[in-house]
Amino acid sequence: MTDSLGESAGARPEVAVRDLGGGVRSVAVPIPDNPLGYTLVYVMDTDRGPVLVDTGWDDPGSWDVLAAGLEACGTGVGEVHGVVITHHHPDHHGLSGRVREASGAWVAMHAADAAIVRRARETRPERWFTYMAAKLTAAGAPDEHVAPLRGGPRRSTPPGLAPALPDREILPGELLDLPGRRLRALWTPGHTPGHVCLHLEEEHPARLPGRGRLFSGDHLLPEITPHIGLYEDPDDATVTDPLGDYLDSLERVGRLAPAEVLPAHQHTFTDAPGRVRELLAHHEERLSGLLSLLQQPLTPWQLAVRMEWNRPWEQIPYGSRNIAVSEAEAHLRRLVKLGRAEAVAGSEPVTYVAV
Repeated sequence: MTDSLGESAGARPEVAVRDLGGGVRSVAVPIPDNPLGYTLVYVMDTDRGPVLVDTGWDDPGSWDVLAAGLEACGTGVGEVHGVVITHHHPDHHGLSGRVREASGAWVAMHAADAAIVRRARETRPERWFTYMAAKLTAAGAPDEHVAPLRGGPRRSTPPGLAPALPDREILPGELLDLPGRRLRALWTPGHTPGHVCLHLEEEHPARLPGRGRLFSGDHLLPEITPHIGLYEDPDDATVTDPLGDYLDSLERVGRLAPAEVLPAHQHTFTDAPGRVRELLAHHEERLSGLLSLLQQPLTPWQLAVRMEWNRPWEQIPYGSRNIAVSEAEAHLRRLVKLGRAEAVAGSEPVTYVAV
């Protein structure tokens, strides 16, 4: 997400605002030090004032861009009526609390992600580091990777551990309370347990064929595949299947066939069913490739090291390696659930093999 929209000392931030028609605009809010560059925050006119879909990363520069972007849209932060969050990640939910403080706006989120927000706020960072160390050890991570999580001086609190609590719940299938608009929530778990897409059930302003427009968050992106990892409660042993959830959600979005997709990153696009087919094929190909790797027993860490990423494993930074292992585990769970792989009895740390 780094592509800091150029800014000189003391100058107003440069903003990228697009008028998408039909009372919808987008503001590209930068994400510091991340290759995605920015989050597309959508500004939707309603009869009670603008409503935002996501808010961007909690950073002073990002806040300045969001505020300037709203001014470019002919409004201001203080005028915001409500905030609808597609999912809890800090590049989407980070500035929600600050928007609410400035405007009195309500903040809405699906209950499953609201539970993660609540847990993050109530759990001390040391508990998270201990949990992560145990999870990585069980996944077969080497001692030198796990060591920084054990004892010694702690790094600063990771982003997302003090997010704003939402004050409204998004219910799947409901029309949100947006006077003058028809925005329906679609529960699309996978990228996070409570990820939602938002279907604007209004004729496309350019009369493109299809069923309205879809704010897709990170669920459906035009050129990249969202991360599918594990989101588990340290105190809950439930075995989830996030990749299975994601694939099921993709198929539902494909059947919806919106005229245009408004994602949280990159750019708007059409032909949602075509993009869904590409992603389903991608994941089937990836699962087949992992089965080839699993001709020999591998731990989740060993599998992650051998998987194809956007760069060689040696160039993947520390935090991203943890995300990669989580994604490898999500794929393993899917293969086990499908009966295509199984855990090797008695292995420690546990290894998996194709069947």
